Amino acid sequence: MDPYIGEIRIFAGSFPPKDWAFCDGQLIAVSSNPALYSILGTKYGGDGKTTFALPNLRGTAPMNQGEGPGLTPRTAGQTDGAAKITLLQNEIPAHTHVPNACSTPTGDTPTGAKWSSTGGRGGIIPYSNTSDGTQLSPQAIGTTGGTQPHNNMQPYLGLSFIICVEGGVYPAKG
Repeated sequence: MDPYIGEIRIFAGSFPPKDWAFCDGQLIAVSSNPALYSILGTKYGGDGKTTFALPNLRGTAPMNQGEGPGLTPRTAGQTDGAAKITLLQNEIPAHTHVPNACSTPTGDTPTGAKWSSTGGRGGIIPYSNTSDGTQLSPQAIGTTGGTQPHNNMQPYLGLSFIICVEGGVYPAKG
């Protein structure tokens, strides 16, 4: 089957085949390829007078354009997402961290003790025989984690996206 001009495929080679180009965002002169320009326009870049851009799929996963029930709308040429993200407190589901201890202290060890804000040794000893409901020691419930971004990428295999730039069939509207 002959490809359509503007058709994108996945390709495992290190060079694009004849009549195809890598989807790497390169600028093309409108005058050198009016057929492809009439399909792509400036959705992916260019000034629309002298240049237009090929889609740039380097390091990006394609997503179908449009909208549907339960989906956010996407337009052709729209980009979104990030390789690394930092979770904010309002993005983490509500949860609790319940310590598992009893109300009988046994000295300087947590065995059988309750984490409490009252204490002794060095001014702060988090183990106490205070009654249930005592506010926990800040040392027991302090902040954890940080603000460093973490990897947000799905498993991947590096391949190339190529686009038919000429020599294909001009797609008829259906």
